[in-house]
Amino acid sequence: MRVILMTGKGGVGKTSVAAATGLRCAELGYRTLVLSTDPAHSLADSFDIELAHDPKLVRPNLWGAELDALKELESNWGAVKRYITQVLQARGMDGVQAEELAILPGMDEIFGLVRMKRHYDEGEYDVLIIDSAPTGTALRLLSLPEVGGWYMRKFYKPFQGISVALRPLVEPFFRPIAGFSLPDKEVMDAPYEFYEQIEALEKVLTDATQTSVRLVMNPEKMVIKESLRAHAYLSLYNVATDMVVANRILPDSVSDPFFLRWKEQQQQYRQEIHANFSPLPIKEVPLYSEEMCGLAALDRLKETLYPNNEDPAQVYYKETTLRVVQDKQQYSLEVYLPGIEKHQIELSKSGDELNIRIGNHRRNLVLPQALAALEPAGAKMEDDYLKIRFAAAVRA
Repeated sequence: MRVILMTGKGGVGKTSVAAATGLRCAELGYRTLVLSTDPAHSLADSFDIELAHDPKLVRPNLWGAELDALKELESNWGAVKRYITQVLQARGMDGVQAEELAILPGMDEIFGLVRMKRHYDEGEYDVLIIDSAPTGTALRLLSLPEVGGWYMRKFYKPFQGISVALRPLVEPFFRPIAGFSLPDKEVMDAPYEFYEQIEALEKVLTDATQTSVRLVMNPEKMVIKESLRAHAYLSLYNVATDMVVANRILPDSVSDPFFLRWKEQQQQYRQEIHANFSPLPIKEVPLYSEEMCGLAALDRLKETLYPNNEDPAQVYYKETTLRVVQDKQQYSLEVYLPGIEKHQIELSKSGDELNIRIGNHRRNLVLPQALAALEPAGAKMEDDYLKIRFAAAVRA
């Protein structure tokens, strides 16, 4: 299955681009699903038809769906939800409040990943297009396999074993005092089963032959800066970007003096987009005189984005975001981090894990065997790659 994730700052038009991409894929014969994982859905508004949690046929070969986090929660997280509700009610909380608080913050992001994994396993579609949440939320979603795996390995798995072993001994004394039972095996297994699904999906997300991110932006200063950061963070998580869409560009036919300054600024920012995101392919889309709502408008956008029956399911650019280089007896790890300066990066190593931190994003990278026994001996930024040199540890 080909997976294409559309992301960008809120309001840049990524939903319209996702919908138009789906229309072209369907025309070319691909069984295509456009799935919105944005909590503030607008995919139904873009198609101008009613959509729900389950896929609905929009056109031949094209389906649309909007993720309902509550439905996903009930089918995948029901046992845990019921247990948390029981605990909160035992502490005197009203039933409705307890049920609401049992839905943990960020669960909608996790269920977006689980839904992707299910469609991938079922193999019912040839192309899955994700209309994701705005950039920050989408990045948290894509970082879940990496960050979640660290917590599962370090904390949850040991705690799970201890809990299962102690439950029969502690339960007779615990329930009369606390008013609720200790979590049973079904409740304790659910988070780890979730993690196993997400871990399996990570292999799909980081396979550049199957999965690509497409960054949608407007020619505006703040939007470009956020997109540059997103490109770097995606590379940090080893997720490839294969295209940039510069949307809502004032066409040359607009000659009203009111728009003169705006056109000049856009021209400057268009040049910045091409300079900063090269060698990624960049598609430019004009600002239309009509609202991008309904199939007729999306057909027009589709022809602009993918003229002459161009195949949107192709991989437009193959990034190498992570590589190990050997030079004689020395090794270096090279991580593609476009637009990031060395002073913004923090490095630390523990065992066979290398922690790379940029701002509030971090990756715990499990090192290849050749590097695990070595220690970082220096790092530099060169050609948008963070190049970390490794050497044998010096013994005192």
